[in-house]
Amino acid sequence: MTQKNPSSPHRVLQPADWAPPRGYVNGIAARGQLVFISGQIGWDANARLVGPGLIEQTERALANIVAVLAEAGGAPEHIVRLTWYVTDIDAYRAHPREIGNAYRTVLGRHFPTMAVMQVSSLVEPDAVVEIEATAVIPDPGP
Repeated sequence: MTQKNPSSPHRVLQPADWAPPRGYVNGIAARGQLVFISGQIGWDANARLVGPGLIEQTERALANIVAVLAEAGGAPEHIVRLTWYVTDIDAYRAHPREIGNAYRTVLGRHFPTMAVMQVSSLVEPDAVVEIEATAVIPDPGP
């Protein structure tokens, strides 16, 4: 079943016989300006990590994505894909509520396609999460 939310610039793709996903969607179809955002970590504008924890770094990494996207004239609802790299998948699994709260603080109730994977380390030695994004900003109407 393909779903279209009239207020969304994207079309959600969900096979009718599949269970609904939790916290993400299985597919999105969109048309417009593509924006690719490199992996963002939890550091501030001065390249200092906001703290050692997964939750605080996640919230800041997501805020950094929104800031970069705004440079293209986009907003959180234009994000169609997030790829998360975490250094400790057990910590990620242990804190779904806290991660969800941090996510909603920054992105609201917009849930694009997502993938999460554990990596042995990130380029910034004290970073525990890195998130990259793809967005599609709709073409302006007539």
